Amino acid sequence: MTRKEDLHVLTTTTTLKAVVEKKVTGFPVVDDDWKLVGIVSDYDLLALDSISGSGQEETTMFPDVDSSWKTFNETQKLMSKHNGRVVGDLMTPSPLGLPETTNMEDAARLLLETKYYQLPVVDGEGKLVGIITRGNVVKAALKTKRERFT
Repeated sequence: MTRKEDLHVLTTTTTLKAVVEKKVTGFPVVDDDWKLVGIVSDYDLLALDSISGSGQEETTMFPDVDSSWKTFNETQKLMSKHNGRVVGDLMTPSPLGLPETTNMEDAARLLLETKYYQLPVVDGEGKLVGIITRGNVVKAALKTKRERFT
């Protein structure tokens, strides 16, 4: 797990410009007491970029005629997020926070089931203590495997 001291975190008032300048796949959003209040992923930023029309025709932000209603609704939600200029407008609120007591096997299972690249880790009060990524799980599994066979 990457501990909170080593993380890039955001607040709801962080500007989107400041977020885009960082080269990280996702950011936890915390309040003044480090309570996890949201998450901004590279998907959110990519969607924001495509919706803002950077280099694309205006019509490409709408689904094709044969797209499903679900796709259309998802596009509308992303477009409404673009109206804001701060993290609080773009973030996914109330993200899944993994309890810090979760064992590695359950964390790996959850990362696979949710298809998330990373999950915030929180204490009993919902305060951010770190992030666990797929890379963290792979490294831990390889270390355990090496220790068993040496």
